[in-house]
Amino acid sequence: MVPYSNDAITEPMHVLNPHADDSLARAIAAVPAGAWAVGVSGGADSVALLSMLRTVPGMRLHVTHLNHETRGIESDADADFVHQLAEARGLPYSIHRLSDITPRLARVPNNASARYRAARFELFRTIVNDEHLDGVILAHHADDQAETILQRLLRGSGVSGLRGIQPRMQFGELLVLHPLLAVSRLTLRQWLARHQIAWREDASNHSSHYLRNRLRAAIQPHAELHAVLIGLVNACSRLNDAFDQAAPRLADKFPTSQLSQLPEVLAHHAARRWLREHGVDSKDLGPASTADLVQMARDAASPPRRHFPGGLLVHRRKGIIFIEPEFPIPRN
Repeated sequence: MVPYSNDAITEPMHVLNPHADDSLARAIAAVPAGAWAVGVSGGADSVALLSMLRTVPGMRLHVTHLNHETRGIESDADADFVHQLAEARGLPYSIHRLSDITPRLARVPNNASARYRAARFELFRTIVNDEHLDGVILAHHADDQAETILQRLLRGSGVSGLRGIQPRMQFGELLVLHPLLAVSRLTLRQWLARHQIAWREDASNHSSHYLRNRLRAAIQPHAELHAVLIGLVNACSRLNDAFDQAAPRLADKFPTSQLSQLPEVLAHHAARRWLREHGVDSKDLGPASTADLVQMARDAASPPRRHFPGGLLVHRRKGIIFIEPEFPIPRN
């Protein structure tokens, strides 16, 4: 944890230094004015995001924090820090515990990471609806993007998964912005240091127990690897956009012919999009899942019922593929 005092929390309003990194200045200037929830963990990235967003005219910000309750008093201290941060800036805030949000979920994922993600998005949706906000802004940055892509490569993700985190994403009715994707972790910390703004450091971010942390340690010494991964994101994003245009959008119930008559790559793209729209988390959606759905459409002798990640049960009957009604969970 970086020590903090009331002076650090109540830092004066800063105008972005004109000599600051161009990517940082462009990122913040591109955020549309409006009413936004801001996800604030208390870590450097989200504290920097919140502090910089306050420099944008016409912003109405609502600080939002979920206490994951995974680190005992440290988790509680994070929540207390965010509480003080918001109050010192005169910003409205909503701070909730995971145990309060989880019972609201229509379906509770077994995987811990997916469960935390589902709870965060449930909290974001609630705050955005209750406070009449435009959406939520999150602090994912360029290093997060590179780590995400490497993690997905190891899982065997295809073009859709390798497009990474997008600057603007829609999860049902919830709009999510990621304005810092072109900004490095180091740039954000340097900005905080220049303005003497404190943050909390999560010790678990350095634990080798987590795959993402091991990947981060592998990437950091190799700037060229980081650049290659970001280049892959950009290439896959362009290719994915082309597939989005070419592949049909499948209805909740669709005839098998809509998939079976498509070229292979477009069939898999349409199948993946359909599964995502019905609640399968992208993190759980590998090539095998889309292949199973395409097989259901192309092979009448294949099983007429299949289970997909997230407990989704898909049926095929009389040439129609459909799913029992389910509430979607957040996905990327």
